Amino acid sequence: MATFNTKQVRNVALLGHGGSGKTSLAEAMLYLSKATDRLGKPANGNTVCDCDPEEIKRGFSINLTLANTVWKGTKINIIDTPGFLDFEGEVQAALRVCGSALFTVDAKAGVEVGTEIAWERAVHAGVPKAVFINKYDDPEANYANVIAQLTEKFGTSICPMLIPAEKGALINLIELKKYTYDKEGKRFEEDADPSLIEEYRDKFYEAIAMVDDDLMMKYFDGEEITKEEAVEALQNGIISGKVTPVFCGSATNLWGVAALMDSIVDSFPYPDKKKVEKILRGEEYTTMPIERDGTPSIFIFKTVSDQFGRTSYFKVMSGELTAGTVLKNMRTGTSEKFSKLYIIRGKTQTEVDALACGDIGAVVKLADTATNDTLSAVPVDFRFTRIHYVEPNYTMAIRPKTKGEEDKLAQGIIKLLDEDKTLKFENNTETKQLLVSGLGDMQLDVVLARLKARNGVSAEYVTPKIAYRETIRKSVQQEGKHKKQSGGKGQFGRVLITFSPGEDEGLTFTTSVVGGAVPKNFFPAVEKGLQEAMHKGVLVGYPMVNLHADLYDGSYHEVDSDELSFKMAASIAYKEGLPKAHPVLLEPVGNLKVTIPEAVAGSILGDLNGKRRGSVLGMDPSEKKPGYTVIEAEVPKAEMADYTISLRAMTQGKGSFTYNVIRYDEVPGNISQKIIADAKANAED
Repeated sequence: MATFNTKQVRNVALLGHGGSGKTSLAEAMLYLSKATDRLGKPANGNTVCDCDPEEIKRGFSINLTLANTVWKGTKINIIDTPGFLDFEGEVQAALRVCGSALFTVDAKAGVEVGTEIAWERAVHAGVPKAVFINKYDDPEANYANVIAQLTEKFGTSICPMLIPAEKGALINLIELKKYTYDKEGKRFEEDADPSLIEEYRDKFYEAIAMVDDDLMMKYFDGEEITKEEAVEALQNGIISGKVTPVFCGSATNLWGVAALMDSIVDSFPYPDKKKVEKILRGEEYTTMPIERDGTPSIFIFKTVSDQFGRTSYFKVMSGELTAGTVLKNMRTGTSEKFSKLYIIRGKTQTEVDALACGDIGAVVKLADTATNDTLSAVPVDFRFTRIHYVEPNYTMAIRPKTKGEEDKLAQGIIKLLDEDKTLKFENNTETKQLLVSGLGDMQLDVVLARLKARNGVSAEYVTPKIAYRETIRKSVQQEGKHKKQSGGKGQFGRVLITFSPGEDEGLTFTTSVVGGAVPKNFFPAVEKGLQEAMHKGVLVGYPMVNLHADLYDGSYHEVDSDELSFKMAASIAYKEGLPKAHPVLLEPVGNLKVTIPEAVAGSILGDLNGKRRGSVLGMDPSEKKPGYTVIEAEVPKAEMADYTISLRAMTQGKGSFTYNVIRYDEVPGNISQKIIADAKANAED
């Protein structure tokens, strides 16, 4: 493939609700531009973009996928993204490097939750937007209704550009052409009847007139706006966010797809249109000019790991990158040689000699480079703005089905972390469980499937254990005596200790021994014996916290007493005394902040108070999201295991939350009894 200059490149991310037809639209674009010779379907598992085995099996997108094509001399880098919330990190990565976001909306279902969430992401990323109303061949499609929904949800920037006429026909408002299609998707053009387009044509010209004062005067004076003026205004409006063009058609029938690609070429922004890129230099954010002919710099936005190694997807942020170039990784200081450069179309890699500023490509087997890294030949250290992924809140414990494969399991997960930055992995030494955190159950299910396929490890999830604590509620005095005589030098140590609730989290150790009943040189041994004993509480065996121990008396033997004897005596006093001190279980309690639509606040409050033992601290309107409420509460961690799934169901995916453990509180008696009983039963098993 020839090298394209910056003005000949368009980077377009496909976003939208799951099932709205993003992958089908990508497939239609590739087919019409002759990048492929057949029109694949996600349901058949034969599309270019859904090329991962799990995507083929499930029939929907899981990964961000690249697919380049050429239309009218312009290279279009299509970035197909998943529509399900569990894979939202892929959307964030695509938005970091795309020049525009193209949303697919189902002509029957209208604006769905996935559309709204992706739209918020695009607004936050400052990316120009456009809409393709898909599946217009559905008998229940309602174009007017979808346009009304788009305008209601996203404002007056919504600008109809390709509108439906009779069945199987569309009208281009900028070209004033009517398109009809045969069964093979071939397009036929004729002049449009002005009476069919009057309503939407006025809306179109009104939208583009808002971009330029001179055009606005022309519009209000009733003067004709030329095609050239409309194209320029449309491009400037898309870049500024004042215009969101709306196309219409059917990806599977190829209706409207050619007209969409015409507009991508004519009106969508090329990569350096915004002129500057935000960077981090030292501890301060600043901007760097985008220079097509400058020193090459790239940003890594995605890493793919498989049995053949690691492939790094990157965007050329400045300059031209040529094969053989050596760049420095600004995070590690490592020099990386780009021996071969590739462009990606699904699972197909095509080697190229160079990539212009703004273009997207791939490189294999970099030595020390990961997602979010900046590599450059510029001598000054800096970093391009990182992708800030949504935090995973859904955690499950994972274990191999075959004993002895724990290390193999952990190694497989670590490789997946390289590929999916919304996954987290922890070996919890306290609960002795391997924990995997993600955005939802679907994402974690994919983890299991990939571990099996790539690493040959069959694994399963279980509910994570809670890291409880134990403490005491009253004071007791207890003797601890260790005596051992087996010929020769024996062992002897005797202590009397007052155990009471302490103010500090760990052990507060004091002494009030008088008369040398216990020599001072044995005090550290007593304290150490108690500290070691506190690793296991007396109720279930959870760590003991907030314990005050005062050594007030004891006795020793001049020959047989030693440090070990007094350590043992202290441990005996602990084990015999604490069961009498009203021991109780403590559970981790966290601060929950949940942002939800105002309409479902009642359901959320009911769930927190009734099901999750929550204590609501307050409710306030969201400062960032109109129509949303932020509820703050304190909730035990034991009640949060399924909150990601439940909140998604209660809010139709519109809710989000943060949760952080802040302290430990006493477990209610009835729940404590069940925990103790379960622990004893498990110990017996």
